[in-house]
Amino acid sequence: MHRIAAQFFRAFCPRTAIRARPIIVPVYLPHRPTLPQHGRSFTHSPVLCKKKDKPKRSAPPEPESTSKDSPSDDPFDLSQLHTGIAAATARLKDDLSKLRAGGRFNTATLEGLRVHLGKERNDSVRLGDLAQVVPKGGRTVTVLAADEDHIKPVTSAIVSSTLSLTPQPDPHNALQLNIAIPPPTKESRDQSVLAAKQAFEKAASAVRDSRGAMHKRLQDMQKKKVARPDDVRKAQDQMEKASDKGQKDVKDLFEAAKRALEQA
Repeated sequence: MHRIAAQFFRAFCPRTAIRARPIIVPVYLPHRPTLPQHGRSFTHSPVLCKKKDKPKRSAPPEPESTSKDSPSDDPFDLSQLHTGIAAATARLKDDLSKLRAGGRFNTATLEGLRVHLGKERNDSVRLGDLAQVVPKGGRTVTVLAADEDHIKPVTSAIVSSTLSLTPQPDPHNALQLNIAIPPPTKESRDQSVLAAKQAFEKAASAVRDSRGAMHKRLQDMQKKKVARPDDVRKAQDQMEKASDKGQKDVKDLFEAAKRALEQA
């Protein structure tokens, strides 16, 4: 029946050809068991590599802190001047106090003497490192040695110095020396006043140096136009007042010490 229909169709439709449909034959393959989903073949396993150590990040460098002693750009910052004046005044007070404590016979002078402990040793030791110098009431000084062997070299150091002192051993203590300070003479008073004047001139010069450094700083700020001219002028006025006060303070200290030394 199909063959008759095909011949009939070719007769009426010669250009058209009917192609036979291909026959699909199912092929049954043998069943292969599938691996579980959580399983993994060794051929597809990734290779584990050791991680490279990451370079440690170095901490960023800390910014350099500005020094506290460096002057600021504020023209009214007179701390540098005040510090210089205070240091000069404190140094003058210390020098004058030594003179009022007995002139060249004060304990600091004795403690600064060099003591030779033996002929075989070329080095010397401060007397203050071997003994304690204690001022007593009136015009007497006591030297307390730490070792009895140091009494002789300490005595030799005091006698051979330019202090014109004669230490005497204490009859009740073998480690003690008693030194009588002679009363001041006109010559010793003049020498003390001269030493006080030299200390005063040194302090006054230090005050002038501090004022000069401050003046130079203000001039540089004005040239570089860091501060306004009006502010610089006002700062200079404050500088002059502080400098004058510093000079007055050191002069008053000298005058008071001079009167005390002349009446000693």
